[in-house]
Amino acid sequence: MLRTLFSTVCALALTASLAMAAPVTLKLGHIAEPENVYGQGADHFAKLVKERSNGEIDIQVFPSSQLGNQRDLVEGLGLGTVDMTLTGTAVMGNFVPEVAVFDLPFIFRDVDHAYKALDTVGMDLAKKGEDRGMITLAIWENGVRHMTNNKRPIKEPEDMKGLKVRVMEQPVYIDMMKSLGASPTPMAMSELYTSLQKGVIDGQENPLGHIATKKFNEVQKYLSLTGHTYASEPLLISTSAWKKLTPEQQAIVKQAAIDTRDWERQLCRDLEGKFLQQIKDAGTTEVNDDVNKEAFAKATKPAWDNYVKRFGDANIKAIQAVK
Repeated sequence: MLRTLFSTVCALALTASLAMAAPVTLKLGHIAEPENVYGQGADHFAKLVKERSNGEIDIQVFPSSQLGNQRDLVEGLGLGTVDMTLTGTAVMGNFVPEVAVFDLPFIFRDVDHAYKALDTVGMDLAKKGEDRGMITLAIWENGVRHMTNNKRPIKEPEDMKGLKVRVMEQPVYIDMMKSLGASPTPMAMSELYTSLQKGVIDGQENPLGHIATKKFNEVQKYLSLTGHTYASEPLLISTSAWKKLTPEQQAIVKQAAIDTRDWERQLCRDLEGKFLQQIKDAGTTEVNDDVNKEAFAKATKPAWDNYVKRFGDANIKAIQAVK
């Protein structure tokens, strides 16, 4: 009886606290299309927060680079001009360099290993971003990355030689492409389709979700399922936006981010086959799954070596130790 009474009082106190809190509107920007996995995740997260806060927190989602490219969005967090964003660890790594460890080629044994490592080692490393004005609420998923190009199927590392490939502006990806003999070309996602269409570059690498929803397959002849890196997608909030929230509101936002992480990761698993079939059905791209991944892992080892030179190998060992 006393326990029930106590629970009721706590619930009423929380409701009263939320009722007294001033309404807060936060803008969440990202570069994905709404139907992409983390695009859907952003909408799901906004819905959860609104429901759980009784409408006191309204998260407005701006997809498709409406608020800028990924670098602009992350810079905006530090400046206080952007409230929230979803971005890759590769882009976050330009501001918190250590987190680029998660973009090293073939560092994860499988997706489950990636989840466990990101939720432990990843969240610990992400705390370094708080000094740069960004708080990591949870680490969501973008998917496993694959190569596309207009020249030839990619089966062996040698097939990458001479290709001009768009990459994110991140040393790990630049080092990886150079180790394969390709020519890395850093470029914002918003410029990518047109650059592929006009032949400014030969190819790009992205998860199936981006390839399908941004219709890169329309302007790429070959998709090779290289699975060279796993792309995580941290959900970040600026420290200035975080301080606008009461402790109760912060708890709601944090838990909604974690719950959406689990929901969105499952969605990613469910949709990968759908996106691949969508690409095949379009009939413009030849899909190749005959890839020598062991050879690719060996060929891209220089990207690991360069990371170790900059930061040591402690972070790599911590990830490998996760079971």
